[in-house]
Amino acid sequence: MKTNVLVVDDDNHMRIALKESLVRAGYNVALAEDGRKAMVEIDRNIFDLVITDVKMPHLGGIDLLKAIKETSPLMPVILMTGYGTVKDAVQVIKEGAYDYIQKPFNTDMLYSVVRRALGVNNGKIIFTSRAMKEVLQKAQRVAGSDATVLVLGESGVGKEVISRYIHESSDRSRMSFVAVNCAALPENLLESELFGYEKGAFTGALSRKPGKFELADKGTILLDEITEMDLKLQAKLLRVLQEKEVEVLGSRSPRKVDVRVIATTNRDIVKTVADGSFREDLYYRLSVFPITIPALRERREDIPPLVNHLLKKHSRGMDVGVSDEAMKHLASRHWKGNVRELENVIARACILSNGSVISMSHLDAVGSVRDMETKLIIDALRSVRGNRSKAAGILGITVRTLRNKINEYKAMGIDVPVREY
Repeated sequence: MKTNVLVVDDDNHMRIALKESLVRAGYNVALAEDGRKAMVEIDRNIFDLVITDVKMPHLGGIDLLKAIKETSPLMPVILMTGYGTVKDAVQVIKEGAYDYIQKPFNTDMLYSVVRRALGVNNGKIIFTSRAMKEVLQKAQRVAGSDATVLVLGESGVGKEVISRYIHESSDRSRMSFVAVNCAALPENLLESELFGYEKGAFTGALSRKPGKFELADKGTILLDEITEMDLKLQAKLLRVLQEKEVEVLGSRSPRKVDVRVIATTNRDIVKTVADGSFREDLYYRLSVFPITIPALRERREDIPPLVNHLLKKHSRGMDVGVSDEAMKHLASRHWKGNVRELENVIARACILSNGSVISMSHLDAVGSVRDMETKLIIDALRSVRGNRSKAAGILGITVRTLRNKINEYKAMGIDVPVREY
């Protein structure tokens, strides 16, 4: 079944542009021109996500957010505006908005925020194994404290899902959960993303931008792939953890923040400390309460229930099953990419099966499609000596999509000829 999204904006051109972009991405989209009409739509229909402008007549975005949270507290809401201020940003996050984006924004940014917002409700923890039961017990125990948590595990095991579970089980659950991918941004952009900047702090800083730590005040911040952070930025992060304050670029004085920090990595963090790429003092600050999520191949009893869950998620409302032979094959695979790789296989098999029972022939076809895709991407990267921007242009995909594919291949142990920056 398709995801239902409600877009609320008094600008007709913006409403239509957003609808066209989201429909292209596979979502069902309804429109409303102000907050009052949005509430009528919400009363009549079931939505998985609301995207609303802040400044609107009759009922503005912040009041609409409050009204939604009273009746549907788990529904993710994204606020957007062309008149953003730090006061607005902090207010909407504290009122329960999932995220806050400033106009103008491109489709890549829109899709990224939408996928993450929908992931809040889709991140179910499916397991039967004793190993995962112990992981959840640890998560429940630490949730009641403000201790910093370090979540360890291979790519695709569900580190962000466990991190969200800790937040949602804590006293901070009514406040914001802000996720930052430390591997996705270069050092200078990551610094401004984390700590924010004042107007005029550098060329192009036309207005004040609140950092993620400030937006996560009283809530939780997830620092995903923390070992990819530059050493200079690690020193600044250490100060935040020690002093409970952030130094905003261009500001004369630090700002106090009350934030629960959860960090994740798929690398052997002890080795990164030993080779000098990660600060030892920061490691000890982060690893107050470590949780290691086992690889899927180490808990094979979780594979059948995961397969059944993923079938419901990707079968588009059809009653799709799996043959005994196919299930036995799925349960025996190595799964270097863990749950993420399993989900990709099931999603593609659902499309190939067209509503019938998934058999070995469908799984073999998935493997062929994946091998062809991998060859095309690797050949494109080789032809441009690992330049991701040029390779994305050749393939006709965004750099973000290519980066996700590269990370997926690396998690599966595939050697990708990519230039590191």
